[in-house]
Amino acid sequence: MNDGPLTLMAVHAHPDDEATSTGGILARYAAEGVRTVLVTCTDGSCGDGPGGVKPGDPGHDPAAVARMRREELESSCEILKISDLEMLDYGDSGMMGWPGNDAPGAFWQTPVEEGAARLAELLRHYRPDVLVTYDENGFYGHPDHIQANRITMAALAMTELTPKVYWTTMPRSAMQRFGEVMREFGEDMPEPDPAETAALAEIGLPDEEITTWVDTAAYGGQKFAALAAHASQGENIFFLKMGQERFTELMGVETFVRVKDATDAPVPENDLFAGLR
Repeated sequence: MNDGPLTLMAVHAHPDDEATSTGGILARYAAEGVRTVLVTCTDGSCGDGPGGVKPGDPGHDPAAVARMRREELESSCEILKISDLEMLDYGDSGMMGWPGNDAPGAFWQTPVEEGAARLAELLRHYRPDVLVTYDENGFYGHPDHIQANRITMAALAMTELTPKVYWTTMPRSAMQRFGEVMREFGEDMPEPDPAETAALAEIGLPDEEITTWVDTAAYGGQKFAALAAHASQGENIFFLKMGQERFTELMGVETFVRVKDATDAPVPENDLFAGLR
């Protein structure tokens, strides 16, 4: 573990991911004096361009989108008081099945060992006490999220570091409430086919399987503002439609599964740093 200040590292796939599932903990622990390190693996170039132009459509300039999203990410980091931002700058692979999956330089095409070696260097440099990333399915099957999990776990195996390691998740009860709120705000939700329904049922975990529930409601304003900083992707960020108060009500607790631990802190726990302070 660190001899200096406690350190939290979050490994995410794209600009804006840092705010969605970990904006609360990044803001909370920064306020508590923890060093917060964000590693963003891709350049976000498969995001929307100015005016909402979509990838593959005329006028979509991936390089320009990447530059714009880097600026938005830096603004989000300022809002969340993130201490250090590290960009691996792999190409955004897009959603599963998109042509970008096979593009040269795409994160999905990068050998795991290569990405892991680069991340291992950052682990040795920052020596995090707590490391957060996605689960093996990238929470919902996004190729870059899956790859972020793969390189993170491989990088840990390359080092002799023993941080507490967490995967982001959501309780199934919260997933149900989320669906209700989407309908409340008039989102067009077509009737999914049975395969989609089965896939959605696998997102998140039963409440009793979640090890860690962190109250971040006091930082809901920062989390909402960090999401709003990614203005170019506003069409894709449903949470911004509900306003800060309702957003905080719905997203004021961030949940995780502890997958590696050397502290023997009992679970369920309400602090990622339980056993370390």
